Amino acid sequence: MQRIRLRYTKRGRLRFTSHRDFQRAFERALRRSSVPMAYSAGFTPHPKVSYANAAPTGVASEAEYLEIALTEARDPEQLRAQLDESLPTGLDVIDAVEVHTSNFADQLQASVWEIRLDGVAVEEAAKAAEVFLAAERVEVERLTKNGVRSFDARGAVAALAVSEPQAAVQPDGGTDIRSGRACAILRLVVRHATPAVRPDDVLSGLRATADLAPPVPAAVTRLAQGPLDGESGTVTDPLAPDRAAATAVPTATAGPRAAATA
Repeated sequence: MQRIRLRYTKRGRLRFTSHRDFQRAFERALRRSSVPMAYSAGFTPHPKVSYANAAPTGVASEAEYLEIALTEARDPEQLRAQLDESLPTGLDVIDAVEVHTSNFADQLQASVWEIRLDGVAVEEAAKAAEVFLAAERVEVERLTKNGVRSFDARGAVAALAVSEPQAAVQPDGGTDIRSGRACAILRLVVRHATPAVRPDDVLSGLRATADLAPPVPAAVTRLAQGPLDGESGTVTDPLAPDRAAATAVPTATAGPRAAATA
């Protein structure tokens, strides 16, 4: 059995697809691509697909991950291309590696989020972020299936920065030419914790601590998720250990063969 880890995206209008919608689309793509999937045992066998930390519905993402099990070996890059072609535009498979390491979920320690706040000036957002970061705790509430739950939104935030839009910015700063309105960009590094702190929880915290209330819904994108570097505060590639192990395998086997030949 071969296992492959895939990185995929949710872009544009496809950000409104739920996790269950993506599961259906992905299983159809597996059938269209004739992927030799391994199936579970029992009365209702299903493809062996493991999903890791899916983004909420309505949130775009550049870094979603899953793992599939195959009954026959396949080239990861060719498999990636086949699946990407079988999925709708916006649900794009952008990376694939053969599994050589375990405990992949433990690698997903934090996420990098980008939050676009249309109608909010950069200076206003920067002041709100300063107040939020200065607080020891920021209690927020979220409605869950078990009722309303309160938790700290501040403790999970490893970094919070405010900037102007990267494209088409007026000289006065913070004004997006495309909309003609003020616009601020928040860049968050959020640790994965229990309960999970989401970008909308941080926005609730900014509203509670600094009365920051965007006039229109925020546009949220997950840019990355993976191991958190404690020194730099950056999130690194969770597939890097598998890539490193794949390149080390031929080297490890070459030594004994060369020694035996000698």
